[in-house]
Amino acid sequence: MRKRIGPLAISFLFSVIAFAQHHGEVGGGTAHIPSHGPAPARASHPAPAQENRHFNDKAGHPDAPHVHANGKWIGHDTGPNDPHYHLDHPWEHGHFTGGFGRGHVWHLAGGGPNRFWFGGFYFSIAPDDIGFCNDWLWDSDDVVIYDDPDHPGWYLAYNVRLGTYVHVMYLGT
Repeated sequence: MRKRIGPLAISFLFSVIAFAQHHGEVGGGTAHIPSHGPAPARASHPAPAQENRHFNDKAGHPDAPHVHANGKWIGHDTGPNDPHYHLDHPWEHGHFTGGFGRGHVWHLAGGGPNRFWFGGFYFSIAPDDIGFCNDWLWDSDDVVIYDDPDHPGWYLAYNVRLGTYVHVMYLGT
């Protein structure tokens, strides 16, 4: 009887781990790539000071902008007048043409927050979002790019592994 319990317990443990990885609310791989970007904010409201921005809306969720498995974008609600994402010259490096949304998963090939790349395309993280990408793996994470409906000149880079996203500026090829 004891010989059967050991393998059964190990099997149960692996199924719990697999279930947690694929059915969590944030992150966890390709099952959680949002089908579309966020909708435009319904109304503009002042963004809190940088040091007061928090996004961990539930226990266990990251304190960074993230996307729930049901497609709800957490943290993208300040509207077009958010001073954190104002640009005097939107699109000064052109528009990203590599493909958007879940059908276009890009593998990071190097760099860091100030300049990173994939597929010959270069980007930088918005200064106010740099703290939200400290745990990104710049040479191996997968990202998906979405249009930002509220902030001209910015895109949203969704990290597939973490389920978090940041504002990014296209720097060209």
